[in-house]
Amino acid sequence: MNKNTETQSEGVTWISAQSLIQLQLQASQLSLTNSKVHAKQGGAYLSSFRGRGMEFDESRIYQAGDDIRNMDWRVTARTGTAHCKVFREERERPVLLWLDLNASMMFATRKKYKAVIATEIATLLAWSAAKNNDRIGGLIFAADQHVEIKPRRSKTAVLDFIGRVTKHSAWSDNKAHTEKDTEAAISRLRKVTLPGSLIFMISDFSNISEKAFSQLADIARHNDIVLIKISDPIEVELPPSGSYKITDGINELQIQTSAKKTREQYRKNYTHSKQQLEKFCRQNRMHLIHISTGDNTFEKLTEGLGVQSNNKAQYRSTR
Repeated sequence: MNKNTETQSEGVTWISAQSLIQLQLQASQLSLTNSKVHAKQGGAYLSSFRGRGMEFDESRIYQAGDDIRNMDWRVTARTGTAHCKVFREERERPVLLWLDLNASMMFATRKKYKAVIATEIATLLAWSAAKNNDRIGGLIFAADQHVEIKPRRSKTAVLDFIGRVTKHSAWSDNKAHTEKDTEAAISRLRKVTLPGSLIFMISDFSNISEKAFSQLADIARHNDIVLIKISDPIEVELPPSGSYKITDGINELQIQTSAKKTREQYRKNYTHSKQQLEKFCRQNRMHLIHISTGDNTFEKLTEGLGVQSNNKAQYRSTR
C-alpha cells in the first residue's frame, strides 16, 4: 500500500492514534454518570447505570426491609441473631471495554469498517470514563491476538488503550479464514471483571455460541453490561437484484440477488438473529444499542445511552 492510498483509507479501513486522541473533545459531551438507558425492545425495562461498585463495609443486626440476599450467614450462625451485610460505595468504578477486531468487523459497504466504528466508540467511552475519574480497562481481541488491559485511572490509561488498539495485529493481518474466538474472549472477560463494573461490549456479535451466552449471563448478574452491536446495511438486506462481487481481502465470491426466495430468507435470518439477541438482553437485564455503518455514530451512541447532547449539530459534519 503506498502512502497516498494509506492516507486516503485512514478512518475508513483503519484508524490512527491521532484521530482517536482528537475524540477527547467530542467525548466531553458524553457523560456515563447520568445516563439512563431505555431498552426499547424490552417494554418496561428501564435502568440507570448502577454507578460505582459496592464493597463490604460491616455486618449489623437484620432490620425489616433488608434484602435477604445480603444476609451474613456466618455472623448469624455465630451470634444466633440474624445479621445483614452492609455495603458502601467504592471510590471509583471500573469501566471495561470489550472490543472485537475479528475479520467480520473488517467490513463495510458504507462510510467505514465496522472495526473502525467500534474502535471510535470504545475510545469515546474511554475518554468519558477518564473524565469521570473511573478506572479504564478492557480486552481487545481477534482470532490471533487477545490484549488485556488492567483497569487504571487517568488520561494515561486512555492513551495506553489507544496505543494498544491501533497497534493490534488485526489491522495488518487478514485472518478472514480464521474462526472467531469470541467464547475465549468472554471467558477471559469473566475472569478479570470485578463486581460493580460497567462493561461495554462492542461487536457485530456474529456466531456467538450458547456457552458464550451463558458466560455472559453470569457476568451480568453482578455488573452493568451494554452491548453495542455494529452492523452494515447489506447484513440486514441484500442489495437490489443483480450480480455482485464480494471479497474478504483474500477470497472473492460472486453472488446473485435476483431470487425473491433468497432475499426473503436472508432478511428472515437476520431478523431472527436480531430478535434472539434482544430477547437475551431482556432476560439478563442488559442494554442493547444498534449502530449501523450508515449511521451518525455519535448521535446513535448518545441516543442509545439516553444522554442528552446540546451539541449534536456540531458533529453532523462527521456523517
